[in-house]
Amino acid sequence: MEIEKESLVLSRQFEKVNAILRKYSHNVDNLIAILQEIQSEYRYLPEEILTYVATALQVSPAHVYGVATFYAQFSLEPKGEHIIRVCDGTACHVKGSAQILKAVRENLGLREGENTTSDLMFTVETVACIGACALAPALMVDEEVYGQMDEEKVQQLVDHLLGEGEKVDAV
Repeated sequence: MEIEKESLVLSRQFEKVNAILRKYSHNVDNLIAILQEIQSEYRYLPEEILTYVATALQVSPAHVYGVATFYAQFSLEPKGEHIIRVCDGTACHVKGSAQILKAVRENLGLREGENTTSDLMFTVETVACIGACALAPALMVDEEVYGQMDEEKVQQLVDHLLGEGEKVDAV
């Protein structure tokens, strides 16, 4: 009786995960797609969910964890609702992407070693290239590209994202 109760609690706790697993017929061959959908739902891959998925797919937790850590698209840390990607490709780097990154972090109040704001609204990442070299230095907020950035434009953009300023036009 106690095991049934525990199973029911787990089932309710992981309803969304269960729906994703059912969608992919509990087939381990679909592990990447399963993890992608789970991350889309939770914005990261919580450890307890990785263990649950391993059990549901009848594979070792090490196997699921190995896939989750191998691919750069997956995150084991909570990510913000909005992802700000600062380009650090050659063109952006030469035109001052380090200062842009510093300005973004300062305007969001991120301290050294922090990538996500405490309210989970923003995560800041550097990327090798966003394909906007002619607009260097550039950054992306979610899927919108913002080019020819400087510290003033960064402040205006962050103010707008925080609901405190005018809209900044994307490219």
